[in-house]
Amino acid sequence: MDDIKLSDSVSQGNFSVINGKFSGQGKLQNVSENENGTLDLQCGESLLSLPKSVLLNTLHLLGDQVLYLWNTFLQFHRSNKTRILEYLRDGWAKDRRAEWSIWMVYSKVEMPHHFLNSGTDDSSPHSVHKRVSSIWKLTDDPAQTAAMRAERHRRSIAQMKINNRSIQDMYIFGDPSRIPILIVERVMNAPTRATSENSYLRHLDVINSPALLSARGSEAVKLTGTNKPKNGRVLKVVVFVHGFQGHHLDLRLVRNQWLLFDPKIECLMSEVNEDKTSGDFREMGLRLAQEVISFLKKKMDKVSRHGILTDIKLSFVGHSIGNIILRTALAESIMEPYLRYLYTYVSISGPHLGYLYSSNSLFNSGLWLLKKFKGTRCIHQLTFTDDSDIQNTFFYNLSKQKTLEHFRHIILLSSPQDGYVPYHSARIDMCQAASWDHSKKGKIFLEMLNDSLDQIRAPSPEQRVFLRCDVNFDTSSYGKNLNTFIGRAAHIEFLESDIFARFVLWSFPELFR
Repeated sequence: MDDIKLSDSVSQGNFSVINGKFSGQGKLQNVSENENGTLDLQCGESLLSLPKSVLLNTLHLLGDQVLYLWNTFLQFHRSNKTRILEYLRDGWAKDRRAEWSIWMVYSKVEMPHHFLNSGTDDSSPHSVHKRVSSIWKLTDDPAQTAAMRAERHRRSIAQMKINNRSIQDMYIFGDPSRIPILIVERVMNAPTRATSENSYLRHLDVINSPALLSARGSEAVKLTGTNKPKNGRVLKVVVFVHGFQGHHLDLRLVRNQWLLFDPKIECLMSEVNEDKTSGDFREMGLRLAQEVISFLKKKMDKVSRHGILTDIKLSFVGHSIGNIILRTALAESIMEPYLRYLYTYVSISGPHLGYLYSSNSLFNSGLWLLKKFKGTRCIHQLTFTDDSDIQNTFFYNLSKQKTLEHFRHIILLSSPQDGYVPYHSARIDMCQAASWDHSKKGKIFLEMLNDSLDQIRAPSPEQRVFLRCDVNFDTSSYGKNLNTFIGRAAHIEFLESDIFARFVLWSFPELFR
């Protein structure tokens, strides 16, 4: 480094420029200037005209300086590689959230305290709510309103300029008008209570044995202290449940995005109900519960052999009737010891309120054919024809089960373009037809709706996040075919596209880590 003066003397001391050529001792010939202002050495002999000792010393000096800087960087990188990667990852995620927000529309809505039937007596103390409900009935169809809102936003995107200078996946910027529009509603005012000391196993030290969970109702862990061990591990398990006549890999794109976001999760792609989705939901739920417990025990045993298990985060992702299967599984008594571990629930177009009010007449005809000629048990349950008394039907009793209140985060993905699942059923929301219905069916629907929302409003040890996400796909590429006509295209698009999952995962990282 002390030879810096030698470099200065070579570059400044003994040379001058006359008419684009260097003159002096060891002058450089055939040096011209390009249009961009840089010098072009047209002949390699010009460098050789320098004194050999000066040229070698200068090159050695520059090489030593580059090597010194490179070694310094390598030492810094070896000492801080984790922090560097986290910094770069956080910076990338921040930039992506800012850019991906172009296709996301955010809003906050208040969860109603209680939905009332429009036939409520005016003299009741809830007459104010009755009037609010009557006003609500006069508004436009919610699915149509959501679709129009998304289409207006899609047209406005065409006027935007996308910044593509940073490192990113340029696939989603191929044609911005083809990207799904997400309307995200964060439902507020769900009451919570203060965090208790032992809530959700935050102060666990050891799990004695995986066999400890085999006994029904037994405690899953032993609380032995107030601090987590330094070498402890949190077991994060995500269970993916396919829909009607589905395959266990149907949700692989969502799984892959979650793995990219958090490579430490353990994924269970449920296979136990493949080719068995025409039966009773109770049987499918029991099989899923047994499969989940077996998977959990195996993973817990593996972790216990290499360290101490401090916590478990059990998340579920369901598509279509897979959501009903997994909720039925959570209602099984053998799952009771594991309910405390429930973390995030992602429902993708799930008919949580059944098909009491389905406006797709063509799809309803298909359901009738399945019941008439196939005797499909789950279709009878979906349409509330599995019992002559609607209060004895499967869905009515499922709404009474506490299957949602144990989750810390609940995300309901729906699409107004989906003709297979009623829009209100996927959102667990009020139905316009039900608000007009004064019959017993209308009252039963409101009771189921209130029971489901009461579970989400139930007190939880931590602030529960409840999101409704409307995914509006670009249907211009579908063309005119039977799938589009009956509304199946959007229902299947959830399985064939992962962009909506990418948007949700990276926009709400606290819900998935």
